[in-house]
Amino acid sequence: MTAAVRVIPCLDVDAGRVVKGVNFADLRDAGDPVELARRYDLEGADEITFLDVSASSSDRATTYDVVHRTAEEVFVPLTVGGGVRTTDDVDRLLRAGADKVGVNTAAIARPALVAEIARRFGSQVLVLSVDARRVVDGPATPSGFEVTTHGGRRGTGIDAIEWARRAVDLGAGEVLLNSMDADGTTSGFDLEMLGAVREVVSVPLIASGGAGTPEHFLEAARAGADAILAASVFHFGALTIGQVKDHLRAGGIVVR
Repeated sequence: MTAAVRVIPCLDVDAGRVVKGVNFADLRDAGDPVELARRYDLEGADEITFLDVSASSSDRATTYDVVHRTAEEVFVPLTVGGGVRTTDDVDRLLRAGADKVGVNTAAIARPALVAEIARRFGSQVLVLSVDARRVVDGPATPSGFEVTTHGGRRGTGIDAIEWARRAVDLGAGEVLLNSMDADGTTSGFDLEMLGAVREVVSVPLIASGGAGTPEHFLEAARAGADAILAASVFHFGALTIGQVKDHLRAGGIVVR
């Protein structure tokens, strides 16, 4: 039986509020995370992803509080990422109510972290978040895509496709592939990049960055995404989760 494609709203949380911008800049307020999560749960979201985008991740208490309050209100899996540097950070988020935890920058700095988290908690808990972009200036990578850090502002020179493959080998249970070029543009997902990662990883692949129309979700599913994540279109009312699922069904995609 084909696994159902998941539709996942993403809440970028800064200092306890949901924010959204274009290419990670010009952030504007999109509401209270707990209220939004509750709404999406009722609308039929398959999961909810929280990304703590606070420039200073020192105020972790706010994040744990938001995760705890959200977990009490919603009945779908909750993935939380942003500022996760150690297995103890993962432990605290799971205790606060997260079902899965996303890692990004810390795993790039020290790939062994991926294996450590997988060993301690199981691969099913670990989502590798890859913020990737096309290489325009700087040294080319074999695939033409590179991993970025700091909200897409810094290139690493690391090949994004190879990094996804390596992290899965180390124990990542899912890959969240976010196109920094498409992020917040509502002009569609980077299908070429999505297809390239799909070829090298067997774990669930989440497409992120660029959702604007129901057709974009269908294109991502056909390009190999097991789940499709979006923020702006849901937060500001351009689309509902129901509309997206109806369009996927009409296109022959199995959804929950």
